[in-house]
Amino acid sequence: MTALDLGIARLRSAAVRVSDGWGRFNVWLRAMMPKGLYARALLIIIVPMVILQSVVAFVFMERHWNLVTHHLSSAVVADIAALVEVYKVYPQERDHARLKKIAQDRLGLVVDFLPISEMPPPGPKPFFSLLDQALSIELRKQIGRPFWIDTVGRSALVEIRIQLDNAVMRVFARRSAAYASNSEIFLLWMVGTSLVLLTVAILFLRNQIRPILRLADAAESFGKGRDVPNFRPRGAREVRRAAYAFIEMKSRIERAMEQRTAMLAGVSHDLRTILTRFKLELALLGDRPEVDMLRKDVDEMARMLEAYLAFARGDTGEQSEPTDMGDFLDELRSDAERNGRRVTLAFHGQPIVTVRPAAFRRCLGNLVSNAARFANAISITGHRDHRWLTVTVDDDGPGIPQAQREEVFKPFLRLDDARNQDEGGTGLGLAIARDIARSHGGDIQLGDSPMGGLRATVRVPV
Repeated sequence: MTALDLGIARLRSAAVRVSDGWGRFNVWLRAMMPKGLYARALLIIIVPMVILQSVVAFVFMERHWNLVTHHLSSAVVADIAALVEVYKVYPQERDHARLKKIAQDRLGLVVDFLPISEMPPPGPKPFFSLLDQALSIELRKQIGRPFWIDTVGRSALVEIRIQLDNAVMRVFARRSAAYASNSEIFLLWMVGTSLVLLTVAILFLRNQIRPILRLADAAESFGKGRDVPNFRPRGAREVRRAAYAFIEMKSRIERAMEQRTAMLAGVSHDLRTILTRFKLELALLGDRPEVDMLRKDVDEMARMLEAYLAFARGDTGEQSEPTDMGDFLDELRSDAERNGRRVTLAFHGQPIVTVRPAAFRRCLGNLVSNAARFANAISITGHRDHRWLTVTVDDDGPGIPQAQREEVFKPFLRLDDARNQDEGGTGLGLAIARDIARSHGGDIQLGDSPMGGLRATVRVPV
């Protein structure tokens, strides 16, 4: 392998590592990012504000605050250096009264001379020691003698001690003369203004997000087959447009359901009239074997007609209401036991669930009767958590092959050895059950039962 090939291989390996690292970073970032629109909108507002303030604060601290503090400290130290030179060059009185007067009147400094001694031990440094650093740098540069400073002890004054040849000069200077003290005010104004703006943004966003949440709740309730009372478009123009579109869609669906129900009611009335005439004519023919066979055919035709109409109608006219699932399942258990089946029942969680009672009873009743038709033992289990109601019906019957478990939900489909095959059956039991479950926003799945037969699982949102 040549050096060029080796270099290309290394570049490819490095590119793969960078790509993997970037992918892991994206996965981590997506996991850390908030999922809600309200939180994401706040993040879009807060992050630029924080970055902008951080940049402004850094530039201000680094350029303005630091520079001004160094200039002020340099000026104070220059005055002190001038006093030191005057002290060394010109003769002074015993109490240095003239020098003290010049320092206080002309320079704003309080000067005192202490007996020669060692400097005090260094005092505690403040957390943000910009003033200490600036004074120390200037004292070393302009005076070059041993010194001691205290910027903590007296909040309004700065104490500086300089060791001279035969004395220690102690100087008290105003902190404001050596330090840009109004910088904290700028930062407080910046932070306070940001908090006010953030509060306004939170309140504004909450009012903008609330109509979207109302629209989502209305769509979710309509998808579960529940009524959506007092829903009105609110919020921004785009949100109102989506809300009006939802209302129009809901109205069209309801009109289509009403038209279908009315048409089926008319068809049902006409066909029932004809069947009634058949029954009357058969009653007039008397009791003969061929008449009995015709009566059975007419009765079977009536049952099939009712099943077809029930499937097409879908029980859409019923309103949702809170229902006790514990009592609901107990009634189904009693019905199956009256048919001679062994049934066990268990329910976990809060039993009150909002469903269309008659339709949901028909859904579960179809599954339980389907199991009772081909099994001796049945187990009904219900579980309700904060999001879902799950009802499983297990049996020890022959079951349905896995490849055909979706096929049996098709209307009018009857398998030769299927569980929904019965005398006079229409092949609509499982189709009606799934249609009702989906009208509640859920579904039905078939699987293997621990009892050896089939497991039917109904799962609907609460």
